[in-house]
Amino acid sequence: MASLDDLKKRIASVKSTQKITKAMKMVAAAKLRRAQESAEKGRPYSEKMNNIILNLSSGISDKENAPKLLSGSGNDKVHLCVVMTSDRGLCGGFNSNIIKKAKSYFAKLSEDGKVLKIITVGSKGNDQLKRAYGDKIIANISFKESKNANYFDAEKVGKMVIEKFGAEEFDVCTIFYNQFKNVITQIPQAQQIIPLNVENSEDDKSEDSYEFEPDEDEILSNLLPKNISTQIFKAMLENSASEQGSRMSAMDNATRNAGEMVDKLTIEYNRSRQAAITKELIEIISGAESL
Repeated sequence: MASLDDLKKRIASVKSTQKITKAMKMVAAAKLRRAQESAEKGRPYSEKMNNIILNLSSGISDKENAPKLLSGSGNDKVHLCVVMTSDRGLCGGFNSNIIKKAKSYFAKLSEDGKVLKIITVGSKGNDQLKRAYGDKIIANISFKESKNANYFDAEKVGKMVIEKFGAEEFDVCTIFYNQFKNVITQIPQAQQIIPLNVENSEDDKSEDSYEFEPDEDEILSNLLPKNISTQIFKAMLENSASEQGSRMSAMDNATRNAGEMVDKLTIEYNRSRQAAITKELIEIISGAESL
């Protein structure tokens, strides 16, 4: 049985941890409000961008000479997967859920005989993937210095992806991230951004008709690279909200668990103290009787 001094130290240590987790929960809650607002505002923009490109693509007469970012390279051999996680931990299953989704996709590619290349955005994803897929990781990008998700960081990733596609280093690009639903629920997503997945986007296609000037090909050549950065930015915003929601939930659970542990240790301390006092009384009574 632990001594009274040991129990005192453990109670003090757990209480100290409880204060830290409670503070982290409050910070995550404050950050969540801003991140959730940004994610919700970013969704209509990215969806509208996709709809415009779908309308433009439907008006192209010469499908064979359509921009490669839209139609693809013509092959389906090399797949580039951009796995987007956080640079910080203590956020529950946020990172592991994305990695689980990505690994499931990797296994399917392997079964189909495809070549896999990986870009990790966020150090936690790189840490979890480098053991099993270290030889597949071609780049690791970290934005630890950035306080909030921003378009400039997304554009940096987008430009890297476009450059590698222009150099014919891959045929298909898919991004992995968590879609924010609420504080408790974040849904892992796999979204193909190169070539644009027209089949899955048909249901979201707008029925509006537009007149374009100049022609569709020229507009698409400008819009498609921006759309890639926009979709990556949307994923970063969703990830940011999901991370804070997951961290808030994890820290709330940790705070409650610490409280329960303090209660148990306090009961154990009181019982040990009572036993020590009872033992001393017995010794005193026994000594008095012997006299």
